[in-house]
Parts: sequence; structure tokens; C-alpha cells
Amino acid sequence: MARFRRKMWITLLLFLLFVFGVMMGLKTLRPEGVGFVDGVGLELLPHLRYKADPSNRKSNIPSAEKPAESGTLPRNSKMEGQHSVTRVPTSDENLDHFPAVNYDLHAFYYSWYGNQQFDGKYIHWNHPMVPHWDPKIASSYPKGRHNPPEDISSNFYPELGAYSSRDPAVLNAHMKQFRAAAIGVLALSWYPPGLFDENGEPTEGLVPVILEAAHKYQLKVTFHIEPYEGRENSLYNNLKYIIDKYGSHPAFYRRKTHTGRSLPMFYIYDSYLTSPGSWANLFSKSGSNSVRNTQYDALFIALIVEEKHKNEILQAGFDGMYTYFATNGFSHGSSHQNWQTIKDFCDSNNLMFIPSVGPGYIDTSIRAWNNHNTRNRVNGKYYETAFSTALLVRPEIITITSFNEWHEGTQIEKAVPKKSSQIVYLDYLPHKPGIYLELTRKWAEKFRKEKEQWLM
Repeated sequence: MARFRRKMWITLLLFLLFVFGVMMGLKTLRPEGVGFVDGVGLELLPHLRYKADPSNRKSNIPSAEKPAESGTLPRNSKMEGQHSVTRVPTSDENLDHFPAVNYDLHAFYYSWYGNQQFDGKYIHWNHPMVPHWDPKIASSYPKGRHNPPEDISSNFYPELGAYSSRDPAVLNAHMKQFRAAAIGVLALSWYPPGLFDENGEPTEGLVPVILEAAHKYQLKVTFHIEPYEGRENSLYNNLKYIIDKYGSHPAFYRRKTHTGRSLPMFYIYDSYLTSPGSWANLFSKSGSNSVRNTQYDALFIALIVEEKHKNEILQAGFDGMYTYFATNGFSHGSSHQNWQTIKDFCDSNNLMFIPSVGPGYIDTSIRAWNNHNTRNRVNGKYYETAFSTALLVRPEIITITSFNEWHEGTQIEKAVPKKSSQIVYLDYLPHKPGIYLELTRKWAEKFRKEKEQWLM
């Protein structure tokens, strides 16, 4: 009996030692502080050569959507506004626990969402399925509209649900996410009063609220001008409207130029739809309706899609170019391998080159036939590769496509796992809902530090 008890105790001791060893071994497989590497090789990304037809994008879906000084704002510092030094905005939040914002990092922002509680109906979350232009191909894919809140027009599902852009709580949550990600400037998708995309409602009335919400978190707002009808003829008056109405707000973004002037900035989406000669009337010093050296002068940034747009942008009198699309290989401008060549052209012609980085792309919730343009997020590696490539060309500004363009799956806003009886949404697992905010914060700091080295 004594021998049996001794064998039992020895067996129990060995078992406990085995369990302890397994637990310690598992712990070593995931050391504390493990993070992402600084980008992966471009060879891991898709190299699909798809000739972009940009006219399809805006005609079929609503368009996608610096401070007084550029650079990084230290916590609780003051900034020089249009007329005077302004106080740090009063906030319910203690901003000390947020990172310093980088005003050279801009993210495209969309305020076109609506729900029944705030708008009396769902807006944009019920986006229709866009048919393929070839009727034979279109017949093979589903038609109709999405049916929120369980069925929304996105492959991902927001942590905030099918929200309204008019909900103050949502707007505050968005500004908090911007600040947590260290993004300094939101590039607001903008239509003139009374105008809107074909699936939305007017949103210009939200601009004052967005400016106030941004100011609360020491963020700035610039404008992403959408391609509304007659834009080339009315843009002067619309620029005047924006600057006269919002230019004195402390959250209105201005950037200090190399000449010492502090100017507003405007991104002009689908700028190639208007001829260089028409733009030159506004943007060249000798133009018939020139804004140059007037109170409505600004930095005007055109969209580069095709290679030929470089020279057209120069001829038109723009101040720079941005790439917008988060799809490496989709267009000449969005292809990472072309960024250095574009940057060299811009440097030679005194233009700004602003590459756009994104976490991935998938729009099959509204364009079921467009799977070949999907760009997998690869658990954040696609996003990090884009940032890494952008830094190689030493840009003055980097834009992010996007904060919340959910239809095209380019959002860095928090998303959560969700499924219904018919739909299983994509998510950010195995990471948390805020992983892309964390990655953005990491690269915002890296951008700031590298830029300091470039300027030395």
C-alpha cells in the first residue's frame, strides 16, 4: 500500500511539472510587447494591372470622400490661427493621454451616413448594388438594395453600428479615434449647399458641427471637393463660400508654405474630368478668374490617375497631386512602384506629391463583380507596406484612404465581427477593433521622426 501511495504521489508530481512546463512554453510563443514589423516586401502584395476607368467610380457610387502650421502639435500646446493665437479647446476629454497629432497626416472622411433615429431613414448603409456595365455580366450578379441594420453596404461592420453622421455621440467617437491615431487633419468630403451624391442627402450643414468636434480634440479640417455638376464654373464662388464662412474657425486647416504664407488646402477629386485650360483660368496667375494672390488663394491638390495627368496637372496650375485609391496597381497614381517617379516629377516642377495609403480594398458588397480589385489587408501588413513605401519618397504630407469609406472597405475606423443568418462580415481578427488606429499612430510617429531627419 505504501509503495502504491508513493507511485501515486510521484505520478502527480510529474503531471504538475508537465503542466507547468507546457504553460511556460506557450508563454514564450507570444512574448509581451510583440508588434508588427515595419512593412513587408511589395512582392507580397497583388500586382494586378487593371486599367482604371475612373468615370465608373463616381457615376456609380457616391464619391469618396493644416492647421495654422504644418507638423506635429505637442500635447496642450497653442497654435497660431488665422488672426490670433487661440486657446486649447475645452474638452470633456483629458487630452494628455492621447498621442501628439501629426498635421502632415490627413485622412479622408465621409459624413454621408444616416439612420432612422437621426435621419428618419437609412442613408448610404442601404446603397444599391451597382450593375456591371456589360448586361451579360450584370445578369450573373445580385441586384437591389441593402437592408440595414443587419444587411449594410459594406464587407465590414462598424463598431458603432449603422450610424448617423448627425449623431453627436458618433461624431465625438470619430474625433476621439482620429486623435488616438495621431491623425491631425480630416479631409472632409464636400458638396456645395443643396448638392449631394446620388445616394445621399445634403451634408454641408454638418460642417460647422464637424469643425467644433474637431477643435475639441485639437484636430483640423480641410475640404475634399467632390465632382458635382458644373464644378469648373462654380468652384470660385464655392471656394469663396468656404473661406468666408469657415476660414476664421480655429479648426480650419491652413498650411505654411515655403514663402511664409499660411494658406488653406483643397483636394480636388476627379480633377481630370475638367480640361487643364479650364482649371488654368482659376489656378494660374494670368487666369481670367484667377484666385492667385487674392484672399481666396490656397493650395489646390489634383488627383493623379493616369501617367499623362502629371503634365496636365502642371499645365492647369495646381499646387500638387494626390493618389487617393487604396489599391496598389489599380491606376498609375495608386501603384506604389510609380511613386518615386511621380515625386521626382513634382520636385522638378515645384509641386507637392501626396501619396495616399490605405489598409486594403474590397467593394464587393456594392460591386459584386469587382472581386479582382480586392486588396487583402493581410492582418495590417498591406497598410504598413503602403506607409513604408510612402516614406521612401519623403513626402511633405501623407493621406489615408480612408477613415470611414465603408462601401469600398478602405476604412481604418473600428470594425467588429458580425454575422446574421445570411451574412458573415469581414473583421480585423485576430486583432482588436482598433488595430488600424494603433498602426496609424505608430506610423504617424515614424513619419514625424523621419521627417525631422530629412530636414536636418
